[in-house]
Amino acid sequence: MTGRGTVRRGVLSVAAAMAVLPLVPLLVWSISGQWRYPGLVPQQWSDRGLRLLTDPGSQVVQGLTTSAVIAVTVAVLACCIGLPAGRAIGVYRFRGRTLVRFLLLAPVIVPGLAVTLGIQVFFVRYGLSDTVTGVVLVHLLPTVPYAAVLLGAAFANLDLDYERQARMLGAGPIRTLLFVTVPLLRSALITAALFTFLISWSEYVLTLLIGGGQVRTLPLLLFAAIGSSDTTAAAALGLLVVGLPLLLVAVSARLLSTAAPTTIGLGRL
Repeated sequence: MTGRGTVRRGVLSVAAAMAVLPLVPLLVWSISGQWRYPGLVPQQWSDRGLRLLTDPGSQVVQGLTTSAVIAVTVAVLACCIGLPAGRAIGVYRFRGRTLVRFLLLAPVIVPGLAVTLGIQVFFVRYGLSDTVTGVVLVHLLPTVPYAAVLLGAAFANLDLDYERQARMLGAGPIRTLLFVTVPLLRSALITAALFTFLISWSEYVLTLLIGGGQVRTLPLLLFAAIGSSDTTAAAALGLLVVGLPLLLVAVSARLLSTAAPTTIGLGRL
């Protein structure tokens, strides 16, 4: 048992090191004032990149807030939509079920740029272009399929007898959902929320097309810094863009390790 624990800790340590190692060059770049080839270390050091993150004029704080609000909203909405969709494809057997699954995955199969160019006209017509609401709605296109498939796989392996027992004991549909179904799907919901958050958090093309440059998220600021060849600013923004997802992955891994074991395999899906 001790040997297994040591091996497990060793594997986790190596995995953590591999995840953090690519961030080391970004950290060095973010505190460098001048770094010319072929120098192995910067010729000058500067805190300009780190000051950029808190400078009101750089719009980084605003971009961070906007990205977080959009990603959290998208994760919640995607899971709310994916929950009934996942139940439909994971529990019930009906004619056209394969077609429904295909339609759910269609936004992922079709290139996002082509889909966005097609629906941009409707967003402009209904006043959703250049707004946070429009960006949230367009981010649902690539996120809802993942949430539906993950939750559908969880529903396919869910023992529905727990729900039947709750209903027989007098619990209504809402209480059964909140106090029986959702706790049983905790691991799948955490995973779906994490995936959808990360997809929305890192989205660039959809945000640029629908947001029109008016909705400024961290990826937009990052690509602007890269385009201006400001490596110090790009490195500092890159650390910020990557840092929060890494923290969320670590927290989610902790939550999943303490949760009751739940199968999220494909099962009967």
